[in-house]
Amino acid sequence: MNTHSRIKSATHFVAILITTYLGCSVCRAQSLSEKTDIFSLSIEDLLNIKVVSVSKQSQPLSTAAASIYVITQKDIRNSGATTIPEVLRLAPQLHVTQINASQYAISTRGFNSAASNKLLVLMDGRTIYSPLFSGVFWDQQDLMLEDVERIEVISGPGATLWGSNAVNGVINIITRRAADSSGWLAAAHAGNFERGVRTRYGGSFGDTGHFKVYGKVRDTDNSLRFDGGNPHDAFRNVQAGFRTDWGAGRDFFTLQGDTYDGHTEDRGVFANVLALGDISVSGTNLLTRWQRRYEDGSNLQVQAYWDYTKRRDVVLFQPRADIFDIELQHSLPLGQHRVVWGGGYRHGRDDVNPGLFAVFVPDSRTLEWKNLFIQDEFALIDKVKATLGIKLEHNDYTGLEYLPTARLAWSPSEKSLLWTAYSRAVRAPSRYDRDVYYPAPPNSIVIGGPNFESEVANVFALGYRGQAWNRLVYSATAYYHDWDKLRSGTPILPLEIENNIEAKVYGIELWATYELLPGWRISSGGARFNNELRVKPGTNALGLRSDILSNDPKYQAQLRSSWQATDNSLLEVSVRHVAKLSNQPIPAYTALDMHYAWQVAKQLELSITGRNLADKRHREFGNSTSVNDIQRMAWLAITWRQ
Repeated sequence: MNTHSRIKSATHFVAILITTYLGCSVCRAQSLSEKTDIFSLSIEDLLNIKVVSVSKQSQPLSTAAASIYVITQKDIRNSGATTIPEVLRLAPQLHVTQINASQYAISTRGFNSAASNKLLVLMDGRTIYSPLFSGVFWDQQDLMLEDVERIEVISGPGATLWGSNAVNGVINIITRRAADSSGWLAAAHAGNFERGVRTRYGGSFGDTGHFKVYGKVRDTDNSLRFDGGNPHDAFRNVQAGFRTDWGAGRDFFTLQGDTYDGHTEDRGVFANVLALGDISVSGTNLLTRWQRRYEDGSNLQVQAYWDYTKRRDVVLFQPRADIFDIELQHSLPLGQHRVVWGGGYRHGRDDVNPGLFAVFVPDSRTLEWKNLFIQDEFALIDKVKATLGIKLEHNDYTGLEYLPTARLAWSPSEKSLLWTAYSRAVRAPSRYDRDVYYPAPPNSIVIGGPNFESEVANVFALGYRGQAWNRLVYSATAYYHDWDKLRSGTPILPLEIENNIEAKVYGIELWATYELLPGWRISSGGARFNNELRVKPGTNALGLRSDILSNDPKYQAQLRSSWQATDNSLLEVSVRHVAKLSNQPIPAYTALDMHYAWQVAKQLELSITGRNLADKRHREFGNSTSVNDIQRMAWLAITWRQ
């Protein structure tokens, strides 16, 4: 960014700050205590957070028989994060790496890559992985972070309830109802790497209706090339959306949607011949949901959404996709049993224009997914509960897949839970596995496998979660994944994609939160990871040491300190350490982050945030020819609420 642009951005930021501060002087009075509720949940309440991702029914975290970590709205606010991937760093079991100014690689329990395909991500029930490669384009995912109610991060399979690709974990992002986002909010931040503004207004209509609308803009500068060159990855994104909720008594309705448009800077001309242009992304989604509650305690829900995405990258590929999804879910108590069952249908169509390196044949395809599931939780004996479930899911590539689960949970006390689980999950084929060609025929080096099958994992886990001294909550999980039919390639050219690798993946995940003193909370956690890859007997395969299959740190750990320094200020400091990556030139690194927030007035908050303060620059992900350095960064922010 040139000097003139920086001065212009700084001037805009100062103008917004002054205008907002003057505006707040005439706003409705509101007590400081409402705005400085730094810890919305006491240590005693942390295990009673209601979660839905484990059983598709609301239940306290203390009874959820799974490795789950919850990121609350206060956690998000206290971190100073400005993007979803940066918020996800708060979950100690997730391996979150920044590739460049806008791209991230995120996984848990291994197989991390820019195209991670074994982690299912949802936003308010809308699945956001791409059928093109079964992964997530993180530069196309944004939200008004102030409207996120919580993020439930599950390590391990959730396939019985959520379907294929919920193999290594599930990330469920849940936003607030419109009634909880009333009034005005305006915010802006600016620093040496990124700038952004966002605003939201919420109100009511009729006797039971509420609505909110929002808009936001975010700009980043280029990341740093390892060789001193310009990666041309500076990114600008504009997004707007709305949500309406209405209903009373037993019926509740939701209608919500978002639209966005983003692009990098122009990447210039390659070899004085090919204009590379920018990477541009755009999309629109619309979701509706109807919920009915019955007097017997049962609940019925019908949800449908449409999701349109478009991406332009003349180097890689240029997909355009439409997805329609509808799901019915019914939960009901039957004596000592809690049963949830349902089914869904998903229809997707894409058109993929070729890029310089990748071509999809055929360039257009229509795919369908159908599923039925049932899960039952019931008491075996006093303090011991069992959960049995199965999903039958049909896809156009491999036909019918069966996805069972069995869980057993023992509560020796009201504040502790010992659980174990077995699940079978699959990562179903994507367009990339079957239809990709690198480069275009007839000179292809890599080709999709017409017989590529689902990757299969049989997963065993043992966990314990508890509370001690009314000041400490903690969790520990040990797991073992027995993988079959992992993606590989033939040892001769053209390399055809096959399923000839097996693996054993095992490790442990830990987290704890301790209230050291009133107003001072310490959170820590980490993960230890091991994998053993081998070629299936009687076959030949490439890919054992690839970036996709074996490129994860053996361990990672983090420590966060959240201190309410005064009645109207908070200081949060976090340190995270990540071991070196196996097959990329990424050494171990330690990152130091800091966020200080000050409630200046009754409705005005100022803050300063620093990222990667331990070093001037470091690498998190990338191979020897494309690795970028992530720089030290800081920004000032202002937030006004009415």
